[in-house]
Amino acid sequence: MTDWADGVAVVPLRKKSPRALARLSHERGLGFDARELGRVRTYFLREGRDPTDVELAGLAQSWSEHCSYKSSRPFLRRAFSSLRPRPRVLGTGDAGVMQFLGGYAYALRIESHNHPSAVEPYGGAATGIGGILRDVLAVGAKPIGLTDPLFFGPLDLPPSELPPGVKSPRYLANGVIAGIRDYGNRVGVPTVSGSITFDPAYVVNPLVNVGCVGFLRRNRLLPNRAQSVGDHLVLAGGLTGRDGIGGVAFASKELTDRSESESRGAVQLGNPIMKEPLIHACLEAFDRRLVRGLKDLGGGGVASASGELVHAGGFGSAIDLARIPLREKGLRPWEVWVSESQERMLLDVRPSQLAPLLTIFRRYDVPAVSIGRVTNPPFEELTWEGKPAARLRVGFRVAPTPLRRPLRKRAAARLPSPVLPSKDLEGLFTELLLAPDSTSRERVIRLYDHEVQGRTAIRPLHGRLTSPSHGDAAVLQPRPEHWAGLAVATASQPWACREDPRRGAEWVVEEAARNLYAVGARPDAFSNCLNFGNPEDPGVLGDFSSVTQGLAAAARALGFAVPSGNVSFYNGGLGAEIPPTPVLLATGIVRDLRRVATSDLKEAGNALFLLGTSAPQLGGSLWARRHDRSGLALPPTAPRNLRRLGERLVRAIEAGTVRSAHDISDGGLAVTLAEMAFGGGLGFDVDLAVTGLESAGTALAAEGSSRFVVEVPAERSTSFARSFQGLPCARLGEVTGEGARLEWSGHHLVKIPLEPLYVRWRQGPGLPG
Repeated sequence: MTDWADGVAVVPLRKKSPRALARLSHERGLGFDARELGRVRTYFLREGRDPTDVELAGLAQSWSEHCSYKSSRPFLRRAFSSLRPRPRVLGTGDAGVMQFLGGYAYALRIESHNHPSAVEPYGGAATGIGGILRDVLAVGAKPIGLTDPLFFGPLDLPPSELPPGVKSPRYLANGVIAGIRDYGNRVGVPTVSGSITFDPAYVVNPLVNVGCVGFLRRNRLLPNRAQSVGDHLVLAGGLTGRDGIGGVAFASKELTDRSESESRGAVQLGNPIMKEPLIHACLEAFDRRLVRGLKDLGGGGVASASGELVHAGGFGSAIDLARIPLREKGLRPWEVWVSESQERMLLDVRPSQLAPLLTIFRRYDVPAVSIGRVTNPPFEELTWEGKPAARLRVGFRVAPTPLRRPLRKRAAARLPSPVLPSKDLEGLFTELLLAPDSTSRERVIRLYDHEVQGRTAIRPLHGRLTSPSHGDAAVLQPRPEHWAGLAVATASQPWACREDPRRGAEWVVEEAARNLYAVGARPDAFSNCLNFGNPEDPGVLGDFSSVTQGLAAAARALGFAVPSGNVSFYNGGLGAEIPPTPVLLATGIVRDLRRVATSDLKEAGNALFLLGTSAPQLGGSLWARRHDRSGLALPPTAPRNLRRLGERLVRAIEAGTVRSAHDISDGGLAVTLAEMAFGGGLGFDVDLAVTGLESAGTALAAEGSSRFVVEVPAERSTSFARSFQGLPCARLGEVTGEGARLEWSGHHLVKIPLEPLYVRWRQGPGLPG
């Protein structure tokens, strides 16, 4: 019989009945289902002993949906494994790594912090930013840009309509935005892209997705695996406390009216003041070749990070839990093992390089200590104050068998769209423009420092300082001495995915590509955050399967690599469930930053062109949402056609022909033209019949298919049109001094004053500022 360490408890389970095992799992918050409990019991029957609480806690973290992807792994492998072409894709670890020019590379990753933000919005969002920074750092990259796609319930929802235990959408939004602002600004990484969406589907479970891009020399790329037996495992960064214990189990179940009281301790505590020197210390250690491999400590804490690090290298480990620096006294060994305290990294270091590495971290005043060694496989052996605390096969713990859950696919929405009347175009134009999903995000964007580090060449707000408007993508200059740029954009379309998961997913990828093309970037890669409901529901898993297939098909057609991603299940509860919400962080390459486009109109008299084919279907559109019209068919998607159109547009931008460009998305032509005019302080005169649609109302509101509005100098309009020969390109109208003049086949319909609309639009939806 093993003489276990003091503070380590043996949990008798070999002789327990299935019902007693289930009760044990529930009482300890382990999250095992019946099959998993059976596997655990069988393992320890073979070992001839019962497990310790340390072993069970580690298993629970690694087998959680959040860590193991046990429900999604087969779908992800089938969809995306062929979209990681070498040598373009250099790495697919904690963050994806892509080739850049001149011996450099960039990293990208997006993930979720949904459940913590629903319980404690400020801390949940802040630690989401902290986690995504570590993911990029964990491949050897310096973080250079953040993104924050956010989804909330309607801000004006009356308290009487909130389900029990659910916080007000306005309270959640204010807390989340403040958390992102404070963490990102204090750690010195610019927030350059994002979105804010409102829908009743996100009342119970808001979505807080956070993305990051980083930059590195290719020869500094580091693996997320251990390298040699005998290497030290060095824990660097913040101290370990009780915060975040059980975080991955909390993220692997639906929210309830008791989540606030039961799971608040599962929310981690962020510390950006520790994160900044931790980043600098790591980067210096990377430059001096003192680190051989590493993992960031997120979900599951030391348990997940150490297990994944050594298992990926084919090794085992020996770890002394008592060597882990603590923030408070009295933590039990299992708590130390699975705590998700923030700002920590686990480094694989040669014995001969341990002293110089620790010297670097001391200079930055960042705690760092060797907590163990890499050993021969297959066991991880943990001790506490000189006595055993756990001994498990690493592969059994960190690589659980994927689950084969049943799925059910549904038919796509097919109802025909109405022809919108043309009698009150000013009312329709105003309705679309002033909808909460359309109004200006300037007040929020200006809370974030989007220029720190001095790399932001194209900012998130385009246009004049006195009248800024929305752009399609930000563009970073990773190397000050080189004119090549990296464009960063986000995209999502949950309403389209709700109507038709596969085509909706294709629409999301097309939107990401359009955002990049519109600034003069060629699509290069995207990282996806797949936000879904309960995977135990066959309908949810059917939607998940369809979405992954749609994302992969469109990525292949548009030339996107998919080197990284994240899955967030169990978004819902209290009878509510979110629609399928895939969110993309997309990147594109700009060959010359001196040849880019922004969305703001530049000069009266310039020509306006419509690129792409208009479609009358209104499924998933802003108009359909405003009028509660569900079941409408989506516009067709054609990613291969978009790629040809986008390539011609980028060439025209590089040739200096294009003065401004904006893609047509949420709110259709109405919102696109208004945003362009707002940014330039100008107006427009357009003929809506050019769209080829049946009515002027439909022409204003329709969002499909993939289209752009492009501004070109009048004297170059003929050559511009000729450059698009064989592709859909039509003269839409011209830039004017003020106002929005709408025509139909040359006949005047209405002129709408834009200045008073801009004043109302700029006020935004009521978010903090």
